[in-house]
Amino acid sequence: MRISCVLTAAFSLLSIGQGVLGVPGPSPGPNLVGRQTRTTPLLAVFPGQDTLPTLADIINLNATNGTFLPLQNIQGDIFVGMKKQLETFYFFHINDATSFKTALKSYVPTITSTATLLSPASSQPLAFVNMAFSSSGLKELGITDNLGDQQFSSGMYADATNLGDSLSNWKSTYAGTNIHGVFLIGTDQTSYITSYLSDIESTFGSSITQLDRIDAAARPGSEAGHEHFGFLDGISNPAISGFSMNVLPGQAIVPTGIILASRPGDLTIRPPWTLDGTFMAFRRFQQKVPEFNKWTLDNAIQNEAKTLTVQQGADYLSARMFGRWKSGAPTDLSPEVDDPTLGADPQRNNNFDFSHLGSLLISDQSKCPFSAHIRKTNPRADLGDLNTINHAIRAGTPYGPEVSSSESSSNTTTQDRGLAFVEYQSNIGNGFRFQQINWANTANFPPLKTVTPGIEPIVGQGSPRTAEGLDPANQSKGYTIPQFVIPTGGEYFFMPSISALTSKIAA
Repeated sequence: MRISCVLTAAFSLLSIGQGVLGVPGPSPGPNLVGRQTRTTPLLAVFPGQDTLPTLADIINLNATNGTFLPLQNIQGDIFVGMKKQLETFYFFHINDATSFKTALKSYVPTITSTATLLSPASSQPLAFVNMAFSSSGLKELGITDNLGDQQFSSGMYADATNLGDSLSNWKSTYAGTNIHGVFLIGTDQTSYITSYLSDIESTFGSSITQLDRIDAAARPGSEAGHEHFGFLDGISNPAISGFSMNVLPGQAIVPTGIILASRPGDLTIRPPWTLDGTFMAFRRFQQKVPEFNKWTLDNAIQNEAKTLTVQQGADYLSARMFGRWKSGAPTDLSPEVDDPTLGADPQRNNNFDFSHLGSLLISDQSKCPFSAHIRKTNPRADLGDLNTINHAIRAGTPYGPEVSSSESSSNTTTQDRGLAFVEYQSNIGNGFRFQQINWANTANFPPLKTVTPGIEPIVGQGSPRTAEGLDPANQSKGYTIPQFVIPTGGEYFFMPSISALTSKIAA
């Protein structure tokens, strides 16, 4: 009886204004681009990633569990992770609040829900559009509610030095609180990006001014799904209660409220309209790829048998810096050689926790250094898997061109490339900010080790930039590591539910 009632409620709520199973029909912009029919899914599933559930799967799951998530009301990018083939970030300043609100009311039907992204391809739009607002943006619209997040209220520029950033590296666009909001547009064809941007600029007109635009994209060919250093990305996001169908071996499970505001697991009291919204931490990370490649070659390490070439030794060192080989295979499971089959298998590529029978968790770095990227940012057994509140969903996309032959030969970056980093959580201080400051930047994390692990060598910020454990043959050897990932801007945003865009933001 309970399952029947929940199913009835799910179908009823999903169908309000949304069509069958909560899937809206196409929402055309002014140029009617939305009326074209899509024949392939909007999102991609890159190697090593779990597949997304279908909308019907979620309804059945929630009916079985006696829970309900209004997927038609949750903006689509929040749960899907790093599955965008093309993604454009359009940062704007609000010039006229009244005309902006009028435009927003007419534009809300174009905002893409999670239900839409989980629907059959023929029911998906040619591109998804989501939007979020900075604290200064909400204030510009007359919204002064306390959302219960100190970092969001102050903005990332005020927090940058706490994060370890050098403000001299920040683009002037991101300095201060001039950015009021951002549109996220994701698709698989550049022409669709152009059409949807035209829709936005036609709809909002002079009520907004574009401050920055980042055109991001999955890397080409076999590098699709890999970030610019060459490592497979987006394969260790947590499973979300009420959303994730099949929890993968080794995957953390977190309550919905760790990601969505005012849901179970979110312990902060917030205004009612924030329900099913989320805080979005955005970072513009520039990556010094030629310099990274040169440094790993210059510091190449050897395996126990001393059989590696210099290039193989460089790959070995970089794998230990990340805690994964470029294929995504974790060094904890394949410590000395890459295993692409393991890396591409979501049933195995997270099935580890850094503990091994017969070894001491407090001292053994033979398989994965304490300072490795994946260990610093997801410590697993190092914290007894008790850090549920510190999880978040990463959803960024690489930007910039591939490394040119002249850059490779000179070992010098001359073209801007990196990662448009996005992370979603219900509490910035517990999610992104905690991961960056308390884990990546902190030399004595993970705790209770027999040595000082040092800074996380990839995204760790600050000084001294030293780390140990990278050479398994000499684990006490310290490395001074140049800064290969440079924050050049960022902001904290709140991404409201779709209904709140109308009832609160545009009101």
